[in-house]
Amino acid sequence: MTRVKICGITRIEDGLAAAHAGADAIGLVFAPASPRRVTAAQAAAIAAALPPFVSSVALFVDPSAEEVRAVLQRFRPDLLQFHGDEPPDFCAAFGLPYLKAVRVRPATDLLQYAAAYAGARGLLLDAYHPDSHGGTGQRFDWDLIPRGLPRPIVLAGGLDPDNVAAAVSRVRPWAVDVSSGVEVAKGIKDASRIARFIREVRNAEV
Repeated sequence: MTRVKICGITRIEDGLAAAHAGADAIGLVFAPASPRRVTAAQAAAIAAALPPFVSSVALFVDPSAEEVRAVLQRFRPDLLQFHGDEPPDFCAAFGLPYLKAVRVRPATDLLQYAAAYAGARGLLLDAYHPDSHGGTGQRFDWDLIPRGLPRPIVLAGGLDPDNVAAAVSRVRPWAVDVSSGVEVAKGIKDASRIARFIREVRNAEV
């Protein structure tokens, strides 16, 4: 079964909408430049409202170790997600499992990434954009993903209710990750789009 993460949650009601629609995880963004950024206190409140067995993921982009530890003092996620150029030893330094995001373009060697980040629980594959580290609504060429990649794949980048079934059928990722594709505004989710997105994922598995 393809897992689903709804990323860029900024409100308790959106976290609950994701959970009730069947999401496996929500993403909480701590990147200063992101319009979906939350504080540690906001993240803790959102995570505390979730029902059992829905995971919380804390997303960082090139943070300092002090910035990560400051968040972890207030909010303890189930998983960390590093979306910048963080080296493997940095990602592994906080006593929590982590995902490593890779912005994919033709020159990207995903097999090399998988070897370098062998300690990651998986690789999150997103679209490359020179001025952004995610949430752009752009997809990348799924043919750039090599067969037999030795880490679980979390597919992101431009997914929405209209294309996620095709993405799941073609790539067969471990999980899919969506943010802007289920929004009415940056950081504000649409419960009906979340529900439709997850239905389309399930339909692709039949």
